[in-house]
Amino acid sequence: MYKELIDKIEDRTIVVGVIGLGYVGLPLAREVLKNDFKVIGFDVDSKKVDMINRGKTYIKHISDEFLKEYVLEKEKFFATTEYNKIKETDIILICVPTPLDRYKNPDLKYVIDTTQKIKEYLRKGHVIVLESTTYPGTTEEVLLKILEESGLKEGKDFYLGYSPEREDPGNKNFNTKTIPKIVSSITKEGLMVIEKFYGSVIDNPVPVSSCKVAEASKILENIYRAVNIALVNELKMIFDRMGINVWEVIDAAKTKPFGFNAFYPGPGLGGHCIPIDPFYLTYKAKEFDYNTKFIELAGEINTYQPYYVIQRVLETLDENGKTLKDAKILVLGVAYKKNIDDMRESPSIKIIDLLKGKGAWVDYYDPYIKEVGDLRHYPELKLKSIKYDKDRIKEYDLVLLTTDHSDFDYKEILENANLIVDTRNAFPNHEKVYRG
Repeated sequence: MYKELIDKIEDRTIVVGVIGLGYVGLPLAREVLKNDFKVIGFDVDSKKVDMINRGKTYIKHISDEFLKEYVLEKEKFFATTEYNKIKETDIILICVPTPLDRYKNPDLKYVIDTTQKIKEYLRKGHVIVLESTTYPGTTEEVLLKILEESGLKEGKDFYLGYSPEREDPGNKNFNTKTIPKIVSSITKEGLMVIEKFYGSVIDNPVPVSSCKVAEASKILENIYRAVNIALVNELKMIFDRMGINVWEVIDAAKTKPFGFNAFYPGPGLGGHCIPIDPFYLTYKAKEFDYNTKFIELAGEINTYQPYYVIQRVLETLDENGKTLKDAKILVLGVAYKKNIDDMRESPSIKIIDLLKGKGAWVDYYDPYIKEVGDLRHYPELKLKSIKYDKDRIKEYDLVLLTTDHSDFDYKEILENANLIVDTRNAFPNHEKVYRG
């Protein structure tokens, strides 16, 4: 089995299945295709499947031209909702969501459901790799147990491993191919096969000794960011009371050439990683009678930030003789960070919901996201981006910047807005600009 898989990777006859065609799975499929492997994509969303098979994209940094080349011309890629096609694959990459439930406990239903489907079609010679971020132990304690219910044994009949995704949409310096890729497996031979495969697709695979180490490394990356962002968010609130500009403080501190990495405050945490992943370790740590104090405190501070923004909006309006109830507010940006079309866990959505709940009239403008709707936590929230017009800016009592897209004409917005609450330090100091 080992030699056959290595040979098939080398001669590019191996078929790769990618389960979950979102912001992780589709960019990964692109890199696999560019290295001359055939790919079968799986997703429960029939709209995504249909778009891919017509050569149409739904992710900003994946082009229609690329999909048309590999789907319609080279016929190397097709997508399906039918999981029986798993039988036609050799390597299966699981890229499904791992959200939290309402109590901030891990919700592994997508991973478990996917693994159950794989089990139905599991055969000798399969390689399964989980890419979804999760707590240490998931691969061995959850996936392995389910897969071996088939009667097949890992290391003898199939290989199982873990390789955490490290996607960073909008990053101009690194992409799926150039970001080093941590790889792991339960057995030595499995690790060699998985490293060989990823080495054919990614510039720098990084093997580690166990799946638990790989799982823990991804958790550490995101805890590091969550804790440091929480620190500057707390400093922002303290320095605001002191009349000190936190962004100027950070810029001054980062002139030190060693011992300091700059993190910046914002309206809250967004994306699928930082707001969620640290709590996977919090959950797992309870099995070992340990409370993750830093993680929970950081989560508390970061979760509070949208409420702090609402407070700053209320204060700004009040200082200018207006009330929040019935105020017309334009939110600039609903993506979770600049220059992308991804609004997963975006604090802007929470802020809009809070503003509407307090009686404000709220519109938004985002050049990358035309509609907001069908959100898991906000099922009633349905909005469309306004068409930007400098004269229309004047109609709003307050403009609230939550995502600092490069496309925004900040000079023009400043000239036409009545009041601005800036959560990203995008506007210069001005009498109508308040920091949020």
